[in-house]
Amino acid sequence: MQVEEQPNVEKPLVVRETRTGPETRPPNGSRRSWIIALVAFLVVAALVIAGIVPRVKARATLRAETNQLAVPAVMVVQPKRAAPGQEIVLPANVQAFKDAPIYARTNGYLRRWTADIGTRVKAGQLLAEIDTPEVVQQLHQARADLTTAEANVHLSEITANRYQGLLKSDSVSQQDADNAAGDFAAKKAIVQSAQANVRRLEDLQSFQRIYAPFDGVITARNTDVGQLIDSGSSGGSTRELFHIAAPGKLRVYVNVPQIYSQVAKPGLKADLTLAEFPGRRFEGKLVRTADAIDFASRTLLVEIEVNNPTGELLTGAFAEVHLKLPGDLSTFTIPVNTLLFRSEGLRVATVKDGKATLIPLTLGRDFGSEVEVLTGLNGDESLIVNPPDSIVTGQPVRWAENAQASSGAGK
Repeated sequence: MQVEEQPNVEKPLVVRETRTGPETRPPNGSRRSWIIALVAFLVVAALVIAGIVPRVKARATLRAETNQLAVPAVMVVQPKRAAPGQEIVLPANVQAFKDAPIYARTNGYLRRWTADIGTRVKAGQLLAEIDTPEVVQQLHQARADLTTAEANVHLSEITANRYQGLLKSDSVSQQDADNAAGDFAAKKAIVQSAQANVRRLEDLQSFQRIYAPFDGVITARNTDVGQLIDSGSSGGSTRELFHIAAPGKLRVYVNVPQIYSQVAKPGLKADLTLAEFPGRRFEGKLVRTADAIDFASRTLLVEIEVNNPTGELLTGAFAEVHLKLPGDLSTFTIPVNTLLFRSEGLRVATVKDGKATLIPLTLGRDFGSEVEVLTGLNGDESLIVNPPDSIVTGQPVRWAENAQASSGAGK
């Protein structure tokens, strides 16, 4: 049976009348495809958003953490104020009140010496003798010249007197009498010159004996028997023979920082401590100051007197002087690990309003783990501990947690 093929007959569009005009309705297949595409787009968009948004959030979080970590976390400490009228400890050098090197004043060879190092001598005590044969011969020659000059002046005096007598009878001219008188005056001057030369050589010969100028201790002997002694008078090099010091009273020189210069006045009590006498203090008194600040060290040189009747304290020793300063002078102490050594000078870094500020300082004494600050701080600063070398003024910083806990406050 043969089936006739039905021709493709398109379905007619359904046209619905509306108020605005006829509406064309798409077929059901096209509408379904459009819905499927829309759903697929929404799914893909949701997947894209779900993948991108967490990454954007993570990147923003990472950026914020990086920026936060880029700001250095610092620990801070507060300056400690020292009590007013404090006692300061300064290094000092101990010297004898009288101290002198002993040189020779004549040339020769050392015949003998009578005092060695450590010998306590009295003023005028013989220390050494020098054999001076050249000076002795020069003295003999000078005395002979004096004898000749005295003989000449005696003859000249007789001649001058005789001419004066002859002049009265006009036996000689006035010119001859004047010449005789002038010769007599010249011969007297020669005698006086010879006498002075003799006295000079006698004094020079007396220098062959060397005596102690004051009571003290011989601290050095730089010569020995038979050694050539040169006084340096003939252009040669001289050398110290002995060194003597009087340890009964000591001078102690101290360089006081400028900030204490106005209260370091004569009469101030000063005690000495030495490492070889632990626990002991030797009383002293400030007796004079230089009344001028040293340009190089910015310190005031003061002198302290200390009695040392037994010679227990040795001259040349290093000591520490304890000065009890009066008044309301007060300084600060800070840890040494807060200091910054820059080319422009010493600085400390402080924290204020989340930013660093560099402040110049003037230091006083060094206590080891701490140092004294004379100028630059007012006491309410928050000092950064172990500041980085690259820190600059205005750089943001953040407080470490233990820094706030240790300092008790944040800025």
